[in-house]
Amino acid sequence: MGSRRNARELALQALFSMDMNRDFSGEMLERFCEHFRPAVSIGPFFMQLVTGVLRLLPRIDALIEQHSQHWKLDRMSCVDRNIMRIAVFEILSCEDIPPKVSINESIDIAKKYGTEDSGAFINGIIDSIRIAFENGEISWEQSGQIHENV
Repeated sequence: MGSRRNARELALQALFSMDMNRDFSGEMLERFCEHFRPAVSIGPFFMQLVTGVLRLLPRIDALIEQHSQHWKLDRMSCVDRNIMRIAVFEILSCEDIPPKVSINESIDIAKKYGTEDSGAFINGIIDSIRIAFENGEISWEQSGQIHENV
């Protein structure tokens, strides 16, 4: 397993913990890292993922909910929700990662940590966001803000 996969899995665990505790603070992230210290090889990417998701959480959540049909975010499993948050952040802000790689990684992680249906569920939503991004319906600006281009 590659170091980026390990970073994604640890990011999922950190976000899952924060989500379950309803505490997305920097202090909670610090506590997580004290107990589950990221290896040097994955630390920077892990922090990029977690802090990026946290910084854009309201907008990422709105995109996930908007692109899921008949599903509210709070009805989704905590694992699925946080896998999608990471994938959406990668698609919209990690130019060095092809969107299809982010999608495939999220599906593989979902198969490992989610339910039998998690992979297909996540694929449908994240691919819809990818298509909107590639069609210019959603853009990423240097300011770090995600915008819908209507």
